[in-house]
Amino acid sequence: MDWLEITLNTRHDEIDPLCERLESLGVSGIVINDEAAVTDFLEKGRKYWDYVDEEVMDRVRGVCSLQFYLEDSESGLAELERIRSALGGPELGVRHVRDEDWENNWREYYKPIETGEKLVIIPEWEKAPEYGTRVSLRLDPGLIFGTGSHATTRMCLEELEKYRAHTVLDLGCGSGILAIASLLLGAEKAYGCDIDEKAPDVVRANGELNSLYQDRLAVYAGDILSDERLRTELSKRSYDLILANIVADVIIQLAAFAADRLAPDGVFICSGIIEGRQTEVLSALRKSGLDILSSRSLSDWYCYTARLKR
Repeated sequence: MDWLEITLNTRHDEIDPLCERLESLGVSGIVINDEAAVTDFLEKGRKYWDYVDEEVMDRVRGVCSLQFYLEDSESGLAELERIRSALGGPELGVRHVRDEDWENNWREYYKPIETGEKLVIIPEWEKAPEYGTRVSLRLDPGLIFGTGSHATTRMCLEELEKYRAHTVLDLGCGSGILAIASLLLGAEKAYGCDIDEKAPDVVRANGELNSLYQDRLAVYAGDILSDERLRTELSKRSYDLILANIVADVIIQLAAFAADRLAPDGVFICSGIIEGRQTEVLSALRKSGLDILSSRSLSDWYCYTARLKR
């Protein structure tokens, strides 16, 4: 189906009244684009990230607008004129879009990625060419972090392939890429958790793409820093491999938990540590009784692999 994307530029203090006015006119699915709201959201959620890509901020810088969609048809155009007349005054921007513009445009930038010596990450919608002896990991990240292209994920994937593991825990699992990779490389069981409530469904779907089902892959939604029931559930067992591709502040708070849940010969791989935060993370790891086995960096991001002191 074709659609009309309607844009109404406004001010921050006019957003709520305009939304109420549009809703009273029968408009639904209103999208709010507001630099002030994005900035406030980022500040309140600072414990979950150290870094926001400048490209993301460029998209919202100076922007304050409302968007909604109507069918690109005679009835849709008539509805647009009714709304335009009822609002009076404000100029409405109109752009023609198609369903596939939303669904597929981002996919053209996501291609197969070879990582380390053993894996190749293949988008679910791509044909799978031959990659020699590499293990293929099929993935559809959906609207969630974890495609294998980011420096932090690549370093984790390259590190985890060095270690044999029976049981794996992925803290902040996102799309499930790290947990699934560990299973494809020989682990028997992987557990994961993420604050995004969509994570369990996304991870399970990606597991099925790789013929991995719930008997080998268990995922929970929740904040392990504050959810005691989740911590209790994940503390029922020890792990040969614990992964945390998150941010420095969260890794610092999780260091003691990871050290407590590692099997005697287990390793903790953590990444998502932006340049400038590595000293704090290293200190937290060592205070938790962990020795650093390896340290690596890529594009101003750091990754550490650690194990219990002997």
